[in-house]
Amino acid sequence: LEQQRNDILGAGLGENYEARATAILPKLPGCSGLAQLCLFWGLLLEARAGKIRNSVSEDKGSCVGNVAKNLGLQPQEPTERGVRIVSRGKTQFFALNPRSGSLITAGRVDEELCAQSTRCIVNFNILLEDKMKLFPVEVEIIDINDSTPQFQLEELEVKMNEITTVGTRIPPPFGQDLDVGMNSLQSYQLSPNPHFSLNVQQGADGPQHPEMVLQSPLDREEEAVHHLILTASDGGDPVRSGTLHIHVQVVDANDNPPAFTQAQYRTSVPENVPLGTRLLVVNATDPDEGANGEVKYSFHNIDHKVAKIFQLDSYTGEILNKEPLDFEEYEIYPMEIQAQDGAGLMARAKVLVKVLDVNDNAPEVTITFVSTAVPENFPPGTIIALISVHDQDSGDNGRTTCSISGNLPFKLEKLVDHYYRSVTERTLDREFTSEYNIAVTAADEGTPSLSTESHISLLVTDISAYLPAFPQESYSAYIPGNNPSGASIFSVTAHDPDSNENARIIYSLAEDTIQGVPLSSYFSINSDTGVLYGLRSFDFEHFRDLQLWMTARDSGDPLLSSNVSLTLFVLDQNDNAPEILYPTLPIDGSTVELAPRSAEPGHLVTKIVAVDRDSENAWLSYHLLKASEPGLFKVGVHTGEVRTARSLQDRDALKQSLVVAIQNHSQPPLSATVTLTVAVAVADSIPDILADLGSIKNPADRDDSTLTLLVVAVAAVSCVFLAFVIVLMAFRLRRWHTSHLLQTRSRGLADVPASHFVGVDGVQAFLQTYSYEISLTADSRKSHLIFPQPSYTDMLISHDSYEKKDFLSAPHSLLEDKKETLLQVNSL
Repeated sequence: LEQQRNDILGAGLGENYEARATAILPKLPGCSGLAQLCLFWGLLLEARAGKIRNSVSEDKGSCVGNVAKNLGLQPQEPTERGVRIVSRGKTQFFALNPRSGSLITAGRVDEELCAQSTRCIVNFNILLEDKMKLFPVEVEIIDINDSTPQFQLEELEVKMNEITTVGTRIPPPFGQDLDVGMNSLQSYQLSPNPHFSLNVQQGADGPQHPEMVLQSPLDREEEAVHHLILTASDGGDPVRSGTLHIHVQVVDANDNPPAFTQAQYRTSVPENVPLGTRLLVVNATDPDEGANGEVKYSFHNIDHKVAKIFQLDSYTGEILNKEPLDFEEYEIYPMEIQAQDGAGLMARAKVLVKVLDVNDNAPEVTITFVSTAVPENFPPGTIIALISVHDQDSGDNGRTTCSISGNLPFKLEKLVDHYYRSVTERTLDREFTSEYNIAVTAADEGTPSLSTESHISLLVTDISAYLPAFPQESYSAYIPGNNPSGASIFSVTAHDPDSNENARIIYSLAEDTIQGVPLSSYFSINSDTGVLYGLRSFDFEHFRDLQLWMTARDSGDPLLSSNVSLTLFVLDQNDNAPEILYPTLPIDGSTVELAPRSAEPGHLVTKIVAVDRDSENAWLSYHLLKASEPGLFKVGVHTGEVRTARSLQDRDALKQSLVVAIQNHSQPPLSATVTLTVAVAVADSIPDILADLGSIKNPADRDDSTLTLLVVAVAAVSCVFLAFVIVLMAFRLRRWHTSHLLQTRSRGLADVPASHFVGVDGVQAFLQTYSYEISLTADSRKSHLIFPQPSYTDMLISHDSYEKKDFLSAPHSLLEDKKETLLQVNSL
């Protein structure tokens, strides 16, 4: 039981509990130990349910008490649970030792801060941050004897008439001691004098009032001035004292002292009254004449602070304010005014100046930050800050309200006293607002209302909550064929609304293959910028379009990513020269065509067929570069048909050589040439003509014989007719043979669109982009070749079409058939 009692007393919970515990123990002699223990625990719980009360002396560094023990905490818990002191004022008198939980004085705590109060009490609160709870603490400041009693004046001159009656009391200024209790002023002593004695009266308001009493009549002729010393002593250890030197001057008789019109003067003024305002006028009269009737006013027994605020006109009795009045410091300023005439007679009156409160103090807002940064996924009700509001005014002027300005996701919750806490109303979104400037406004209820605004800066930290997003659902781009390796071909950018690492995007390509080769062999992407590079050159004849998937992944936790498709179209370049399909060139580099001597102008000698593997450059033109007989033959620019420009004459050589150029329409253009040898049929049979071609070297070698010319002319006419019949039969036979070959090979070309082939005299050639339509009749002049516009929808051929068949193999076989047919004709 004794140990429990000591625990209650050692917790620093106040002397009331000690008295109660001490008083109850002796009264329970018959109670069991268990009952007494329960009683003490009840006292302990009662003590902890109220304020924590402690006491401390004014010394710096004094230990006030153990707060951790008062709150039932272990020594290490104050730091872990965030125990701190929150007080209303700006001056911190106490500090908390975070290791031991002890409450100590932060500096010298002067008990005089409580003025002359019997008990000096300092109140503040202890905050537990983890639970946001406040516990009120009350500390009583125990005074030490550190102040010396002092008088308002060091010397006092008093004039007394020599006819002053015995027993007259002269109240000198009383001493003042800032200490309290036994350390305050306790006694007065007057130096020994046969005429004066000291009488100390206990005042109704507490302090002692010393009075000098005249014990024997004064005689100016015997002693004109009496020197006295009044000593004021306190009750401290050691004793401190102050002295007042009193000089009593004996004057001639003056039988009328001054008299005030009122024993007590009262006035009420607002605290915001301008400086120099006349607050009050006191008036005292003296019926004596001359110097004995002249009255002068002065302050008597006035507090030092009050004396600095007011000014008294010694001749008029006007009281002015020379310093601002403060209702929060003094509600009533007490003063004592002394009126003294020229002969030394005095009178005193009391003056009370009442200060009316005005709303001149705006509320003070003190913010204790708990969190300066909050993750955006924190739930509603998260505590942001602890706010204290205090107004020094009183009444309605001191009642305050606190609010948060603006439409913000925060609210204030009222705690004890004038404390609030700011909490979140809903879940925050950093992508909507990343930083808040919370304006806390405290306003009083005075007229006019005064307010104070403080700001709390709150940063909303990011979490990885958003996927990287591409501006488009898919992308397409065109790249030129034969592009340089390593060149950038496309760039893509994704956006992530998150911040910092959560918004840092890494680009990559999805794994895939192109024609059985990994995609990484064809492309690479910059992981930071999203720029796509081609690692090799792309040929339109091998790659028409390429499909890839690009991935954007952030660096948050967890990792979030999104994909987008990219289609690359390869543009055709002029990298293929025209290819001649007909006539096929023999080993000697030229081909032989027949033309009858009787051919009319426009007679079709032969037709040149060429293709260009490039799609956009496949429009070909034909030009006659060189002819052994200029003006005899012409070439169709768009058809490639070689026709006679005029009739053949006898002077024309039997062997004509032509060089034809085939050119595409690109910049710069590419071209190919073919050399044709045209034999003029004048013999009776085609074999004779062909045999004569080898022997004819120059037209100058002709036989000039007339007979020879006639024979040749007759033979030529016969041969022309015979040749016409044979050629007609050969064309019919070749057409039949070609249709038969197409039927046997149709199965191999069944999967190829018909628009990709062109038929020329039984020869089929694969065209990459352009489709040619040729109609042939027995009369070549009625044949025509149609060049339709390129079909751009057929430019992009699927990748699989390259892997199925090699379509160029079919035309080669057909050309072989054509070559055999021509050889048969020549053999005739």
